[in-house]
Amino acid sequence: MKKPLILVTNDDSIVAPGIRALIEVMKEIGEVVVVAPDSPQSAMGHAITINDTITLSKVNLDKEIDKEYSCSGTPVDCVKIAVHEILKKKPDLCVSGINHGSNSSINVIYSGTMSAAVEAGIEGIPAIGFSLLDYSWDADFEPFKKYVKNIAQKVLKKGLPDGVILNVNFPKLKEKDIKGIKICRQAKATWVEEFDKRTNPMGKEYYWLSGEFVNQDKGEDTDEWALHNGYISVVPVQFDLTAHHAISQLNNWNL
Repeated sequence: MKKPLILVTNDDSIVAPGIRALIEVMKEIGEVVVVAPDSPQSAMGHAITINDTITLSKVNLDKEIDKEYSCSGTPVDCVKIAVHEILKKKPDLCVSGINHGSNSSINVIYSGTMSAAVEAGIEGIPAIGFSLLDYSWDADFEPFKKYVKNIAQKVLKKGLPDGVILNVNFPKLKEKDIKGIKICRQAKATWVEEFDKRTNPMGKEYYWLSGEFVNQDKGEDTDEWALHNGYISVVPVQFDLTAHHAISQLNNWNL
């Protein structure tokens, strides 16, 4: 049987250990094409490049992959150029990650990893974003490879509802301590942000953004609850941002 065509991307750059781990798993499942940023693009959200050029460089980081490209653009650019210029067709699956750090709760809005997956979903491609709650470069992805493979194979076999993308987050745990997988909703949480104001040696002021993540959601059906209780969280997300529940209320305004 013909192997499925799988597009792999991320936001941490093409050399990040997370994407190299993801590539290893996807090679067991199908034919892999890699298009990923040439430098870190974390927190780029759904940004695209419109006021600059985009360059592609063919690389050979994995001798078993014929099509592997480093892209100067954003994660979303990577998906767009992969589909329209490199593949010339839609792949059977797009996987993004494995991200170094959490993309649970409100973080999904800022995430370059998830935005790449969402862009694939917009293109009509089944897509999954994978993230590990460990920001270190030498994070251990080994315990999660079997879960990545299982989830990807299930999506290939069963498909996803129209407009739905999976946001998968792994807790930072040893394999023996992982309790399983929970299908969740996104927790209601926010960042309480601060700007650290400083002055450079030339006397010019500049700022570093910092903040504290605050989870206001006490529900036990959320991604935050699952991750803090030893489970892998899987949240189905969508790119339709319509607040359907508010339409009837607005209709009563007689605008």
